[in-house]
Amino acid sequence: CPRCNGAGALRNVCPTCSGDGRLSKTDSVEVRIPPGAQSGSRLRVVAKGNAGAMGGPGGDLYIITRVGDHPVFKRQGDDIRIKMPIRIDEAILGAKVEVPTIDGRTLLKVPPSTNSGKVFRLRERGVLNPRTQKRGDQFVEVQIIVPEIADENTKALMRDFANLNPNDPRKNLFESV
Repeated sequence: CPRCNGAGALRNVCPTCSGDGRLSKTDSVEVRIPPGAQSGSRLRVVAKGNAGAMGGPGGDLYIITRVGDHPVFKRQGDDIRIKMPIRIDEAILGAKVEVPTIDGRTLLKVPPSTNSGKVFRLRERGVLNPRTQKRGDQFVEVQIIVPEIADENTKALMRDFANLNPNDPRKNLFESV
């Protein structure tokens, strides 16, 4: 407090600082959040906390991080999970599809006869752990998207496909019931 020079009192209690010896003020601090910081990570900024009482040295500022949700990437520890839509022809015949990662895009090879829900692992495409200096993985769950069929030619092709592949995927499920 400039009026009492941090003493907290003149003859009577200082009216400017109410006898505390310091004034409240707002200040901006630029902080670099390290890669891989998780919700609950604690960052320390030396000498940027509250001023010391009665002219003492300033304290440290502690910042507790809270990481927001991302519309595509879901974080689990150092791993990243995403759901990737693929077309039915890509699932049946196999394909190379472009997949987003936290570092950009990469190609994922989808093998023929891939079922919806199949999870693929992209090694070391996750978050960098600041303690171990190792990266997590990215897990890609494919989801087959069935298109709306409006024309008769496509419907006829699907009927032909069903006739050529008569296996019932539910057959074993209901045998014991």
